[in-house]
Amino acid sequence: MLQIGSQQLSLDHPVVMGIVNVTPNSFYAQSRCMTEAAIIERVGQLAGDGADCIDVGGCSTRPGFPVATETEEYQRLAHALKIIRTHFPLLPLSVDTFRTGVVQRLYGQYGAFIVNDISAGEEDAAMTATVARLQLPYIAMHKRGNPQTMQRLTDYPDVVAEVKTYLQQKLAELHAQGVAQVIIDPGFGFAKTVEQNYALLRSLQEFTASGAPLLVGLSRKSLLWKPLGSAPEEMLCATSAVHLYALLHGANILRVHDVKEARQMVALSRFLNVTN
Repeated sequence: MLQIGSQQLSLDHPVVMGIVNVTPNSFYAQSRCMTEAAIIERVGQLAGDGADCIDVGGCSTRPGFPVATETEEYQRLAHALKIIRTHFPLLPLSVDTFRTGVVQRLYGQYGAFIVNDISAGEEDAAMTATVARLQLPYIAMHKRGNPQTMQRLTDYPDVVAEVKTYLQQKLAELHAQGVAQVIIDPGFGFAKTVEQNYALLRSLQEFTASGAPLLVGLSRKSLLWKPLGSAPEEMLCATSAVHLYALLHGANILRVHDVKEARQMVALSRFLNVTN
């Protein structure tokens, strides 16, 4: 069970986290919502399709694209959270940010949420203490470098061993510093080649040994469309396939663009005797 302020999010069954990007350059166009009407429509669709929570991002981490300033990111997220809290007050939220200042300001205005930090605290040294003080659930993801450099930082002697060790150490550090609710994320697509992403996916079960909830972000990513010579817009079937595989190998949370289809994979996984 995740405690998000006064809200609870059960992990007794796999959680489907719907993606809302309030950025102009996120890699999948249909997730972009830059107006109030678009945000209401997108969140309404995701909620109606059965999303357990919504992950809102205001700073694209698309490889090779510029990173928004902290002011830009905060303004985008504050605009979105105000709308979502007004129209969908009972829907648990996650905020995709690596900046402590953004977390503090949004928490002060809109209350508790999950912090989805792609840097696992590496980009902002104050993040761990802030999340611990505010008692927020925290997603720690593995990556190397930043959006401009990460695709050149893929030289691993053993990608599975390195990512697993990194997340184990990070989990211990976070717990020692008072972060009680930690979710781990192997970081599919972040400083990994296509082949390395599949090595991680094949070894996904190994990441469950830590006991921390395991999030996977595979939806419409390049590890799917590059081998198939296609594009993100054509990857719904491929995404569903890897989602089912992930569920059968220990994933607790799916971060997705397409909630309805992800919920279908969750339902099917139960018939295949998946333990979570």
